[in-house]
Amino acid sequence: MGVRIAETADVSPDATIGDGSSVWHLAQVREQVVLGEGCIVGRGAYIGTGVQVGDHCKIQNYALVYEPASLADGVFVGPAAVLTNDTYPRAVNPDGSLKDASDWHAVGVTIEQGASIGARAVCVAPVTIGAWATVAAGAVVTKDVPAHALMVGVPARRVGWVGRAGQPLVADGDGWRCPATGQRYEETDNGTLEEVENA
Repeated sequence: MGVRIAETADVSPDATIGDGSSVWHLAQVREQVVLGEGCIVGRGAYIGTGVQVGDHCKIQNYALVYEPASLADGVFVGPAAVLTNDTYPRAVNPDGSLKDASDWHAVGVTIEQGASIGARAVCVAPVTIGAWATVAAGAVVTKDVPAHALMVGVPARRVGWVGRAGQPLVADGDGWRCPATGQRYEETDNGTLEEVENA
């Protein structure tokens, strides 16, 4: 299938780009990045040093994915979304000297399989976004997000559940059902959601 890299993209020779992936105009992919198969990196997106990206991910235009983020298979990062890496950001040290790499320890955002981060959302590291969760456009995530959660607002809060198709689940007896696929889910005692095996 091959790899497509736009002439204006800046892709480090030390990055690994999987078969069938595309890196579009003005995107930057730094050293030691591992980009899986069949991924799309949109115009002007930034992927920081050593970031790990699974297969079939979409990182949309102008998204900023700072190291040491880790994205599992099938993750969507919307336009201009930001995955941060500094819990207490400062340009200078307390003595006024300019900070350099040795003055701070980068912390990352982890996004599990199939999760989606909406346009202009911000995930403040260190947080984990659970599998198949959806973070709405413009939300600011400051705490870990459970699998299948629908998160909105600033700071983000859970307002519902979503299935693998991304659509909000609807109440169905004592559980939940995906209107797109029919898959049923049940809430656990600890407030998480699990798929129910179809009979």
